Amino acid sequence: QVQLVESGGGLVQAGGSLRLSCAASGRTFSRYLMGWFRQAPGKERDFVAAIGWSSYYADSVKGRFFISRDNAKNTVYLQMNSLKPEDTAVYYCAGKRLPPIAGAVPTTPNEYDYWGQGTQVTVSS
Repeated sequence: QVQLVESGGGLVQAGGSLRLSCAASGRTFSRYLMGWFRQAPGKERDFVAAIGWSSYYADSVKGRFFISRDNAKNTVYLQMNSLKPEDTAVYYCAGKRLPPIAGAVPTTPNEYDYWGQGTQVTVSS
């Protein structure tokens, strides 16, 4: 079982930056593909970014957000730059075991097995 805890959310002005962190329990973090999703009020939970064999981003954040991981610290990060009001949402960290063979990057919530509790990001205009 893996437990995920996000941190780093907050209120920021448009154009600003935030870095989200997601700390994972367990000793096999490096064997997990990690992703970030976000959910705005009244909307579905949308894919933001994932890191496993490589990094992959939603078109809406490409060039502004950057995902990285530190396996020694069991932590995945989401650096968010040039934030826009439409980036306002609860951001969730998610994980799943890496399959033995590289394949399509999972971009839907039901493809992930573990979730954090979420951290609120609010971008003011």
